[in-house]
Amino acid sequence: MKPKRAAKKTTTKMASRSVVRHEESPVAETNASVVEDDLLVEVRGLIVSTREGVARAVNAGLTMLYWNIGHRIRQEVLNEKRAEYGKRIVHALSGQLEAEFGNGFGARNLFYMLQFAEAFPEPEIVHALRSQLGWTHFRMLLRMDDPLKREFYAEMCRVEKWSTRVMEQKIDSMLYERTGLSKKPDALIRKELKTLRDEDRMTPDLVFRDPYILDFLGLKDTYAEKDLETAILREMENFILEVGAGFAFVARQKRMIIDGEDHHLDLLFYHRSLRRLVAIELKLGDFKAAYKGQMELYLAWLNRHERGEGEEKPIGLILCAGKKDETIELLDMEKDGIRVSSYWTDVLPKEQLRQKLHEAVIHARARLGNQPNAGDE
Repeated sequence: MKPKRAAKKTTTKMASRSVVRHEESPVAETNASVVEDDLLVEVRGLIVSTREGVARAVNAGLTMLYWNIGHRIRQEVLNEKRAEYGKRIVHALSGQLEAEFGNGFGARNLFYMLQFAEAFPEPEIVHALRSQLGWTHFRMLLRMDDPLKREFYAEMCRVEKWSTRVMEQKIDSMLYERTGLSKKPDALIRKELKTLRDEDRMTPDLVFRDPYILDFLGLKDTYAEKDLETAILREMENFILEVGAGFAFVARQKRMIIDGEDHHLDLLFYHRSLRRLVAIELKLGDFKAAYKGQMELYLAWLNRHERGEGEEKPIGLILCAGKKDETIELLDMEKDGIRVSSYWTDVLPKEQLRQKLHEAVIHARARLGNQPNAGDE
């Protein structure tokens, strides 16, 4: 009888072990699933990043190919010194290339390549730009007749890493005409663009715009300063897109205690390229001279209490619904690190916008031309 009891006990023990193994298997499957999920995410990331890298390399290679083709055609045309010959050689060449390599080398595209080499004659510049600008970017730039304007958009696209969609938005909103840079003499524009290209160094004239177009805030005809501030915070992504890359939000209603009294700055940002704090005050009406003193006080406090090691002095931007150009000119605030810009909550039709900004550029350049040593730098 004892052996039978032993057999029963052994059977029971084996059964319990079997149950334990059966209960542990879902845990093992779960762990395997977690490992598989982590592995899948990591491998998928490797594939995506490699694909993106290959795509960028291919785009950069094609950009240089198109420039080299355009450059070679340009050399051929310049040697003959006949425009008619240029058209004839392009059409003849495109017929042979299309037969062998497809539609990408038709006459229309070859003319774009020729125009590309003419607009960007220095291969070193194209080589530096091609990491960020693809062929579609360059095609947009080729529509521009002004070489300084073209260089501005190319360099800003490189620095701020615009997609083709963002570049189109910037061009349509006439970003160049809204910068302080466009209002300077050509020699100074070239100098600042060269600094940007060689050193990646932004200046306030490249960073700040006038006017700022804030139609995305969705404000009605009547609103208070608090409504404007709240709308900007609500649409921060679009606001940063409008003011430009490099801005990082720091604080709203930044509190400053001066002589026991509370003062509040509307918005405080930090600009990475400028390496300085940017104080923004929002005003509903036209600019008033008293705003200068208020901003000077805020900037002095920020310089003393918030400026970090290695940073430049804080700079201020007063955003007003309207500007008084003569008052602003007489106060000469730029030397004190204060900019004044208007903002529009509705967008003008494109032709009106172009005309208004064109007049502003002419007025500003005329004013600079009347100043002593305006173009001596």
